[in-house]
Amino acid sequence: MLRVYHLFLATILLLLMPLGVKFVLPYFSANKVEQKNSVVSTTSPQITPRATFTPIAGNIWQRVSGKNLIVPNGWQVAPCQGNAPFLCVSSNGKVLGTVEIGVDQVINHPNFQKHLADVGIPFGSKLDYKNSANQTKVLIALKGLVADYYASLSKDRQKEYGNKIVFSTHPLEEISIGKLPGVRYGFTGIKQEGGLKEQYINYAAFDGNALYIISTAFDPGAVTGKFEKLENLVIFQPYLDAIAENLNL
Repeated sequence: MLRVYHLFLATILLLLMPLGVKFVLPYFSANKVEQKNSVVSTTSPQITPRATFTPIAGNIWQRVSGKNLIVPNGWQVAPCQGNAPFLCVSSNGKVLGTVEIGVDQVINHPNFQKHLADVGIPFGSKLDYKNSANQTKVLIALKGLVADYYASLSKDRQKEYGNKIVFSTHPLEEISIGKLPGVRYGFTGIKQEGGLKEQYINYAAFDGNALYIISTAFDPGAVTGKFEKLENLVIFQPYLDAIAENLNL
């Protein structure tokens, strides 16, 4: 289901940003902002606008993308050209932004292994998601992963930027990623003098073997996995929720 209320709230945020920065800043703890994607960096994709969007071999988005994607009127969404794991969002032949997906084996994430073990899922065990108890356990482990991410991110930004940026994490929400239990999370950085520095939207899911992290952002300092204009990210967010919910996972 498209989360239209997110679009409405985000639009209000854009209109009231100058006032929000003035009156809301005292309620947030200040932290730093830096160039960083929440997904492991990969080679920048060759992003070329295409008149038609045909299947691209090698890009994981081609395998996991659902069919009949609902997108804003006049927009197109398809795997970017090349093998890099990016989804291209375009309009009138121009790429507005990209969405990155990272897929990694849990063996490379010892902290997540610990979170799984803490909820009673030993490393290497086979998961049966038909069992609702397993879904609950994985969601708890994913929330632990996000908490680690927030803690590391906050500390890192505070170290580099001090009080120049107001760093605010988004409320974590449970969301289906295909058939997998998953979470949506992210963060926003607001400049002390006013204006948005960055905003990230992330999703995470675990299929029993691999960890899936989906990410996009408004961040002028980022190279990939971002939208050039904040208003386009705001428009696309509820559609990205629907895309995530309909992935072939």
